[in-house]
Amino acid sequence: MNAQPKILVVDDTPANVKLLVDVLTAKGYDVCAAVNGEEALAKVAADSPDLVLLDIMMPGLSGYDVCSRIRANPDTALLPVVLCTSLDPQQERVKGIEAGADDFLSKPINRPELLARVKSLLRVKSLQDEVRAQTAQLAEAKEKLEERVRDQVAQLERLGRLKGFFSPQLADAIITGGGEDLLKTHRREITVVFIDLRGFTTFTDRAEPEEVMELLHDYHASMGRIVLAHGGTLERFAGDSVMVFFNDPVPVERPAEQAVRMALAMQQAFPPLGEAWSKRGFDLALGCGIAQGYATLGAIGFEGRWDYAAIGNVTNLAARLCAEAAGGQTLIDRKTMAKVEALVETTSVGPLALKGLAQPVPAFSVTRLKIAG
Repeated sequence: MNAQPKILVVDDTPANVKLLVDVLTAKGYDVCAAVNGEEALAKVAADSPDLVLLDIMMPGLSGYDVCSRIRANPDTALLPVVLCTSLDPQQERVKGIEAGADDFLSKPINRPELLARVKSLLRVKSLQDEVRAQTAQLAEAKEKLEERVRDQVAQLERLGRLKGFFSPQLADAIITGGGEDLLKTHRREITVVFIDLRGFTTFTDRAEPEEVMELLHDYHASMGRIVLAHGGTLERFAGDSVMVFFNDPVPVERPAEQAVRMALAMQQAFPPLGEAWSKRGFDLALGCGIAQGYATLGAIGFEGRWDYAAIGNVTNLAARLCAEAAGGQTLIDRKTMAKVEALVETTSVGPLALKGLAQPVPAFSVTRLKIAG
């Protein structure tokens, strides 16, 4: 409602109009007038009054007709209407209620009664306006909430798709807006794990392509679950080779320990797969190499196809140790050994002359965990 409530006075008698306008204006109301039903409806539409004082007996549209049309319009259905009449009050009240009137005044108008009824109905109108405003605010809030929910659902869907291509840690960072910094080239100490299959080359020479795909599907699914369970960052699948690293993009408190635990869990999970393929005439086993050191990490590729990679001697060392490992064996370098010697039992197998490395490398074969968990 406005600061000064607006009241529309409708009467075909000028003296009645002047009386009502003077009384209401003196009380601070903003008053306008109409002399017939058609003009009244036009002013209701144009001026949006807060209350209508409406004479019943008028030429053309009667007060009942005007009231009925006001109620039929959704925009004015709740507009307070007071019918004014000098006819039989009881008979006119029934017709007025049927037309939708809110209150009645008998002519000649009693000023105190007029002002009391106007004040009461304007208070009701004010409450209606407040409820309507709150309803609009709630509708707006509901729409904003629904929009936020739609955005969050879309974000979850994008996150789900991203996790199909990136590690969950990197996908989460990209979705939440922190991925840009992570994708920039940076340097960090990480623990790198390489695994691949002993006997895979022979297998691919003898097996049908469909059998190769079946094996890789089962192998990747089994190893992938273990990577996720241990919080590793999966850099890539390359045939039977899998590279995982720890401590980037999300820092890990003891990356070497997590890497070794993951590798041993993989070695433990592989035999059932190997036995299934052994029954079909193929001998396969899992080899693993682990190394710790500094690497350069970040996005590599081109627009439309990016990968997240770790580059450095540590990745080469892990790959060479993996190539050297026998089926069922996990080899680790000296730096990794220094971090996990209290956790695992090992035997020394070095120094090893590894391809591409100038100096022999001390290496250790991990046999089992000293303590579980």
